[in-house]
Amino acid sequence: QVRLVESGGGLVQVGGSLRLSCAASTSIGHIKVMGWYRQTPGKQRELVASMTSDGSTNYADSVKGRFTISRDNAKITMYLQMSSLKPEDTGVYYCNSDPPLDFGRYWGQGTQVTVSS
Repeated sequence: QVRLVESGGGLVQVGGSLRLSCAASTSIGHIKVMGWYRQTPGKQRELVASMTSDGSTNYADSVKGRFTISRDNAKITMYLQMSSLKPEDTGVYYCNSDPPLDFGRYWGQGTQVTVSS
């Protein structure tokens, strides 16, 4: 079963940029849709960016034009380039398939992003 490890989070000022990485234990090229989710306190985990196996992308309105999802050719690592960051982007970011692996029971440890104003 695929295991996912997120990294790249940190503390950044408003308007700054971060690049998140998601390292998979095996190729994720066969997974129809992979994405980045954001978890903020008191809110449900939301899908903010996704990419299909053929490379099509989709973004939540809140991040459109600021975030870019991509993956390497080996389809083992996925990225989320975040720019023009806002305080509301603060949260724990997870990568996972859409729908999530193992009926939502599997999640990596996530990576914390904090945007300070």
